[in-house]
This record gives sequence, structure tokens and C-alpha cells, in this order.
Amino acid sequence: MSYTAFRGHTRIATGNLAEVSSFLKDKRQEDFLVFDGAGRQIDLDVRRSLSEPPVDPGRGRGRPRLGVVAREVTLLPRHWDWLNSQPGGSSVALRKLVEEARRTKGDKDRVRAAQEAAYRFLNAIAGNLPGFEEALRALFAYDRRRFADLIAGWPQDVRDHAIDLAFADQDPTGTERD
Repeated sequence: MSYTAFRGHTRIATGNLAEVSSFLKDKRQEDFLVFDGAGRQIDLDVRRSLSEPPVDPGRGRGRPRLGVVAREVTLLPRHWDWLNSQPGGSSVALRKLVEEARRTKGDKDRVRAAQEAAYRFLNAIAGNLPGFEEALRALFAYDRRRFADLIAGWPQDVRDHAIDLAFADQDPTGTERD
């Protein structure tokens, strides 16, 4: 995952977590905001060494070698009855349902995730910029041209990062990126 650090409205670092942390540590930046690739602001303690091994939380249930993770699902009894009557049982049925939803709604989900990432980023860094609320309306209406017009006067790094998050596969005029 990529991370981006801002000092005020200026992008000062982009890269993986270790690279951004190292840059900030070397520069002794204290007033910065760091965002992950999903637009979430993260707390980054640049004093901690990223080379320290992560704590092993222990093996949980599931099939870790296959990437299977056990989690709890709460359903009504009639839903459990239907799932248990499916060939392969409830786990197989749920995986099939999820895969089908990903196939049929994948593009819509990607657009929504991109809008939410841009919203989180803009809410944290651009709330006082002119046209903020109207820009958010254009973002959620997926009106790329209006969004670009409304943020055209904003600081370039904020504007560029917002566009990258909101329309990762297209520029704000609707043209596909390579």
C-alpha cells in the first residue's frame, strides 16, 4: 500500500510505510499528516523503528496457508437454514455469493471506494478551502469535470492527490488513463 505525507497543503513524501516514515524521521517533521492509499489519515510514530518484527498474534482458525480467515457472521435462522442446505455447506455458499457480487458489482464498488477515499482525504485536509462542500457534491455525483473545476484553485498537491484518489483510472475530464 502506498502512503502520502503532507505538511500543510504540500505533499512531502509518497511511498511505502517504511519509506515515508524514514523520510519524515530524517527531516524531523512534526506537523505532518499521513494518509494511506484509501485516504485514511494514520498516526505515524517516526520515532519507532519499522524494522522491529511485528508481534505474532498467534494462529487463528481457518486455513492460513490458503489465505482463509475465520470471522463471525450473524444471520437470522432462516438464512442459516438456507446456507446449510446449499451444496458444500454455508462456507462454500457464502464464498460463491461474495464472488458473484464482486463480478456483478465490482465497478460500482470501486467507484464508491474511490469516492470514500477522496472524501476522507479531503475532509481531513481541505475542509477550509473554498468550494469544499460543492466539490464533495460533485465528487459523489461522479461529475468529474465539475469536481475538477471546483478544486482548480486549490493547492496543486491537494488537488492532484484528491483526483488520484477519486478517479484513479481516469483523469477528471473522463479520459481513461494508461
